[in-house]
Amino acid sequence: MKLYSRGQMVRNMLIGAGLTALIVSIVSFRIIASNQASTGEKQTEISSISDSDDSQTALVADESELSVNTFENETSFLQQNIATVVPVANTSSYTQEELQNINVYSLCNEAVVNINTKIVDYDWFLEPYVREGGSGSGSIIDKRGYILTNVHVIQNVSKIYVSLFDGTQYEAEIVGQDLDSDLAVIKFNPPDGIILKTIGFGDSTALKVGQRVIAIGNPFGLERTMTTGIVSGLGRPIQNSNNRIIRNMVQTDAAINPGNSGGPLLDTNGRMIGINTMIQSSSGSSSGVGFAVPSETAVRVVADLIKYGKVQRGKIDATFVQNSQRIARYAGLDIATGVLVSQVTSGGKAAAAGMKGGTEAVYYGSRRDIIYIGGDVITQIDNISVATLADYYSALESKKPGDVVTVIVRRNKRNVVLNVTLIES
Repeated sequence: MKLYSRGQMVRNMLIGAGLTALIVSIVSFRIIASNQASTGEKQTEISSISDSDDSQTALVADESELSVNTFENETSFLQQNIATVVPVANTSSYTQEELQNINVYSLCNEAVVNINTKIVDYDWFLEPYVREGGSGSGSIIDKRGYILTNVHVIQNVSKIYVSLFDGTQYEAEIVGQDLDSDLAVIKFNPPDGIILKTIGFGDSTALKVGQRVIAIGNPFGLERTMTTGIVSGLGRPIQNSNNRIIRNMVQTDAAINPGNSGGPLLDTNGRMIGINTMIQSSSGSSSGVGFAVPSETAVRVVADLIKYGKVQRGKIDATFVQNSQRIARYAGLDIATGVLVSQVTSGGKAAAAGMKGGTEAVYYGSRRDIIYIGGDVITQIDNISVATLADYYSALESKKPGDVVTVIVRRNKRNVVLNVTLIES
């Protein structure tokens, strides 16, 4: 064991402190040098980025100031781009087709009315009470308040109310109705000073398949709804809810729904070329097949309804029964379709033309009715095939009293041609 004097111990301590201080200085110098080199590289990189994009703002050291400048630049960029896509409110922003649609709606929507009805019903004690009926559409066709609609919209009702575009409601009355065309005219009395907008008729005979059409109505109670489509078929014979076959119906793929009945089908000039009447659908809603009574029929029917309250239509002065398999077997007929001539008015036009009625009386139906068999069976009227009573009414729908029609009848298993003059129905 070595022994040291106090002087030796002090000297050794001073030497150790000096060495420690030297080591610390060397390490500190190296750390500072390393940091300075790193800072220089970052400054060089930032400077390079700034130099490569002249549009960049000057780099600032304060991160919060950098964020503010960036937000302001992005906001300015968005504002400039938004300003370029805001549509200008003028007609040049619409297509030609859109302009036509807008124009037709503007011309016609105020002339379309919403029709609501009330009907009388009976409770369990057979006491009558009034309840809500159906609804439909109609077109104002005369400034005096005449409205064209469908028969099935206003049939068997106790009250009829029409609502105009401004929400005002008026009670209307039936002027006339025609089952054969399913068209009816009703009327309300507009207040003094009110000038009604009307819809004029177009020419349905000039329609072409593919032509664009527009429907306006109140489907599901949504007033003055507009739908568009094309004429998808012409000359369709369709049986309506009143068991009448309406010929030359206009078929369209424009959406027709419950509530559209009685509303106008328009061409692109705003003229009524049809009256929306029915749809063909398994669900009861539009499936792209709607039908409208052609304006050619409407013009003729409306004129008579307003003037006479009914259509002056010609008929054959005889009574008819629908032929059937049962009647054909019993009567020994060789056909089971067509219209059986039960009786012919003695001394009438049909008798003068040579039409033959039955000679044998038999019970028919519930055994309360009597018909006569052994007479003619009508199979054709003016080149229109007649298989049912609905066909018979349809064939005479456009005929007037005094018109002469060519009738083919089946008699003794052969065809006979007759020229029959029609009488007033």
